[in-house]
Amino acid sequence: MSKEIPAGFERLQRGGPYMAGLGELYLRQEGSVIVIAMRVSERHTNMRGIVHGGMLASLADTALGIGLTLSCEARHSFVTVSLTTDFLAAARPGDWLEAHVQVDRIGGRVAFAGCRLQVGEKMALRASGVFAVMPPLTPEQLAAGY
Repeated sequence: MSKEIPAGFERLQRGGPYMAGLGELYLRQEGSVIVIAMRVSERHTNMRGIVHGGMLASLADTALGIGLTLSCEARHSFVTVSLTTDFLAAARPGDWLEAHVQVDRIGGRVAFAGCRLQVGEKMALRASGVFAVMPPLTPEQLAAGY
C-alpha cells in the first residue's frame, strides 16, 4: 500500500477527535478550490474488503464542515443539520480519497455545501449538506484540532 502523499497536499490539523481516530487528513487549497483527502487503509473496510459507507459519509461530512470554515471570512464553525449521500462506487485500501468541496451559500443562520469523493477520476460518493452557522471556535478548540 502506497503511503506517498500527492504533491500540493499538506497535513491538516483539523477534524476533531473522531476524525483523528480514522486517520490523517490532508488539504489542498487553491483559491476557492478546497480538497480534503486521506489515504484509506484496511481499518476503513467492511466485511467485503471495501471502504465502509459510514467512513465515506464521515469523510464527506467532515470535509464539508472544514470547507465551509475555510470559506468563511469570520471563520465560523458549522454543525450538520442535514446530510444527503449517494454511494456511487467502492474505494479500497491504498486509495488516495479526495473530497472536492463546493460551498454554495453561507447565510447568517444556515449554510449549504456539496462535495464529491473521488479516487482519481472515479467518483465514489456525492454528498450535499445543510449546516447551522455557529460562533467561531476558540483558540483552545483550534489548538486541539477541532
